[in-house]
Amino acid sequence: MRTVVALTPVEFVNQFYPNFWWIPAGVLAAALAIKLPSIIRLWKDPMLRAVGGLLLLACAVFVFVAPSTIARVNRLTGVANFSGPWVYSLLTAFCAFCLLLIISWRNGPSDRSDRTRRAMRGVVAVYSGVIVAMWVLFALADVPVERLRDLDTYYANTPYMRELIVLYLLAHTAAALVTNGLIWNWVRTDGLDSLLRWGLKFLGVGYAAQLLFDAAKISAVVARWSGRDVDWLSTAVAPPLACLSAVLIAIGFILPHAGQYLHGRWHVRLAHHELRPLYLLMKTVNGRGVPFLLRATPELRLVRRETFIRDVLLPLARHIDDDRRERFHAAALALGHPPEVAKVLAATAGIQDAADAGPRTREDDGTGAHDTTELLREIGALSRALRRTEDLRAIRALARDHTEEAPHSPADHLPGATRPIPDGSRTGSRAHGA
Repeated sequence: MRTVVALTPVEFVNQFYPNFWWIPAGVLAAALAIKLPSIIRLWKDPMLRAVGGLLLLACAVFVFVAPSTIARVNRLTGVANFSGPWVYSLLTAFCAFCLLLIISWRNGPSDRSDRTRRAMRGVVAVYSGVIVAMWVLFALADVPVERLRDLDTYYANTPYMRELIVLYLLAHTAAALVTNGLIWNWVRTDGLDSLLRWGLKFLGVGYAAQLLFDAAKISAVVARWSGRDVDWLSTAVAPPLACLSAVLIAIGFILPHAGQYLHGRWHVRLAHHELRPLYLLMKTVNGRGVPFLLRATPELRLVRRETFIRDVLLPLARHIDDDRRERFHAAALALGHPPEVAKVLAATAGIQDAADAGPRTREDDGTGAHDTTELLREIGALSRALRRTEDLRAIRALARDHTEEAPHSPADHLPGATRPIPDGSRTGSRAHGA
């Protein structure tokens, strides 16, 4: 029987190391693809452009840190280990970009205070200087042996290259510390949107993972200085931390924007769905509905439905009998509905009454004296009331019963009504076509 030996975590990472880096690169590319339509559509939004640039830069870091890409870049340039300072420069630029984005995001794109401008100029100056210094140090260093995985530990004691490695690690650690501090201070601010708060928490955990990445790298380099070999910290522990950090940071930056977009789309679709009962009723009055458009956006479909309802409701409102609506209101109050609910139910029952009367001639075009402003503004509430079929049926039945009793007992009126119900037999007959 063959014995299968389980891989240790270090052996597992070492086995998959060549392809390990494509996982976060794919996640970041997918995140960028999700955001790209919004970035193109809202190109003037500086925050969206900044998030897109950050995701693109982060994706580039993981593409160029893959061993196959490192070897290809070294071969194309003809310089052994050229990919080293190139990847470190991308990583340093990513750190600076994160700091700039957090400063701009927290203060708002319209903030042009001296303090904000100084902070942003300081970040650009410091990290640009770090990148220039790294290339100068690389030009002075002697690094003839190509290293695809352990460049920083292999050359940890090499003059100039040693300083380059320390410089990039310190710049990355400083950026992660400052960004992490800004984020967690922001999280504790009162009044934050829930999606923004969750996005910041993902960012905070992502940058905490970056600090662990830096700790692993620095420990491995310092161990080399003292003659010890713990390179596995750099080659087996740091890579998973970098991948985890990249995924969490991508989620953190996307969640507030994507969440707000999806939240807005959900409300549009919900509003469109809520208007369906009133739309179907107006469709029976008009005889036809809104023409179908294959490429209509949800927002356009909502606007067209609202416009159609108001266009049909405006002339129909002239045929709503005020006396009968008062009876419906009194009936709704008598059935125990709160005043505001009773008002909406009465208006809805009045619209049903007018719609039930069927087509009218030009001579029977209503009084035209109704104030339809509130009616047209509250089409959402009217449509929701149409779903309460049992309540509407009870209100109309109670109002009809008292209308029929009114000629025999003029003083009778509904419990809870504020005034006697007038004789509505004539108007009721006209409204129902009886």
